Amino acid sequence: MPKRKPLFKRVVLKLTGESLQGRKGAGVDLKVARSVARQIKEVKELGVDLACVIGGGNIFRGLHAAEEGMERVTADYIGMLATVINSLALQDALEQEGVFTRVQTAIEIQRVAEPYIRRRAIRHLEKGRVVIFAAGTGNPYFSTDTAAALRAIEIGAGAILKATKVDGVYSSDPHVDPKAKKFDHLRYIDVLKKRLQVMDATAISLCMDNRLPIIVFDLMRPGNIKRVVLGEKIGTKVS
Repeated sequence: MPKRKPLFKRVVLKLTGESLQGRKGAGVDLKVARSVARQIKEVKELGVDLACVIGGGNIFRGLHAAEEGMERVTADYIGMLATVINSLALQDALEQEGVFTRVQTAIEIQRVAEPYIRRRAIRHLEKGRVVIFAAGTGNPYFSTDTAAALRAIEIGAGAILKATKVDGVYSSDPHVDPKAKKFDHLRYIDVLKKRLQVMDATAISLCMDNRLPIIVFDLMRPGNIKRVVLGEKIGTKVS
């Protein structure tokens, strides 16, 4: 049987911070981080360039803190620092799997990571390294969804792979509504009009303007990142 070829040469994997906490109420479950690292290694073995963007919601949610009275800019910067913690944890898990990894942050923290430099990031990818983009865009009021879209466009990625805890995009929360309908394919404009929880409006608009597809899939099933890269029809595609 002929070997299947990857659908994409370069992708950005968007992970939520909650995806790293596993069954813990907060923080990083190292078993989960290692499981994600093994899935990323499978994709790297296909010869695909892979970069990651991770949220920080398992440690701190800037928007929630702002709603409770914290100054929004301060809250967002704390959230950015939370993404750096998650990025370093994933880097460690990847390197234990033998995958060379670099963390680049939009906020300079030279003791622990490189500053984000587009050309350097592309060079790392060309050398076969995984690059983890931390600290969002480096600006308050912008989410890690927007950072994923921006970085994907900057490095010339073929798609954003949005890893979640459900197997695609639904008309409503499938954990609450048994009649929730799953979508196999959506247009960007439908996501915006229906206010579907895929990525925030800024990220969707960036992807729409640059014709960058988003594939939403279940991270909890081992091997799914590889399946998406190989073009299997899983999850929901937004294009």
